[in-house]
Amino acid sequence: MTIPPPALLIAGPGTQDDAGAEAFRDFVRELGRRHPDLPVAGGFTEPASPPLDEAVAELVERGVRRFVAVPLTLESDVAAAPARRQQERHPGVSIAYGRPLGPHPSLLSVLERRLDSALGTEGRRPGDRADVTVLLVGRGSTDPEANAEVHRAARLLWEGRGYAGVEPAFVSLAAPDVPSGLDRCVKLGARRIVVLPYFLFAGALPERAWQQAEGWAAAHPEIDVRAADVIGPEPELLDLVRERYEAAVPGGHQDNDGHEDDQHHTTSPHPQDTPSHAL
Repeated sequence: MTIPPPALLIAGPGTQDDAGAEAFRDFVRELGRRHPDLPVAGGFTEPASPPLDEAVAELVERGVRRFVAVPLTLESDVAAAPARRQQERHPGVSIAYGRPLGPHPSLLSVLERRLDSALGTEGRRPGDRADVTVLLVGRGSTDPEANAEVHRAARLLWEGRGYAGVEPAFVSLAAPDVPSGLDRCVKLGARRIVVLPYFLFAGALPERAWQQAEGWAAAHPEIDVRAADVIGPEPELLDLVRERYEAAVPGGHQDNDGHEDDQHHTTSPHPQDTPSHAL
C-alpha cells in the first residue's frame, strides 16, 4: 500500500493586522492550488484567525497523521512549540519541522528586484549601484538570534551586487530603529538610500517602517530616500516553501542553500523519544 505524503502545515507567527492575515490566508490557498497532491493547511501560532490548532484538527479529522510544519517566517522558528502541543492533543500524530525561509538565494533575488523597482532600474541592466545604500528593515525581536538573521541577510544581499552598503535596522524591540539606521547610513557617506522592508507580506509593521522613513526623509531633504516593497507572494516564495517541506520529509534532499536534510526534526508519538529541536 502506498503511504500518502505528509500534510504541509504552514505556521504563521500571528498578526493583529487584517491585511497581513488575509495575505497569509491567500498564500496558503495558493499553495493548495499549486500542490493538489498534498493536504495543505495553515494557521497562526498566536491569536489570529485561523489558529494553528484549528488547521491541524481539520486535517486529523480527515485522517492525516503525518505533518511537515514549515514556519512562514524569515528570521525565526515559530512552529516547534505549537506543533508539539498538537502532538499532545492528537496521539499518534508525527510532525517534522522545516526551517525558516530566509535568507535564501531566491528571496535575495526578489529583494534585488524590489530595489531595482524602487530605483527605477527594473528591466534594465543594474548599472552602477556604487552610490546606493540599502537599509534592510526587519521585524525586531527580543531573541538575539532572530535579529542576527537580519544582519546575515544584509550581508548576503550586499555580496556581489555592487551596492555601497546594506545596513540592518528594525521596526521595534531591537536597535537600531529606522531613523537611527538612516542616520548611520549618512554617517557612512550615503546620499542615496533605499529603505527595504524585510517582510514577506504587507501589513502594519512594513507600513510603520515606511512611515518612519518618510518622516526622516522630510527632515533631511538633501538625502535621496526611496521605499521598496515587501517580498510578496512571488513564485520564488511558493517554491521555497515546497522546498523546505521536501527537505524536512524523512529521506528528503539537500536544500539549495546548502543545508542537509538531517536538519529536520520530528515529533514522536512518544514524548520520551522526542529529539531536541534546533533550527
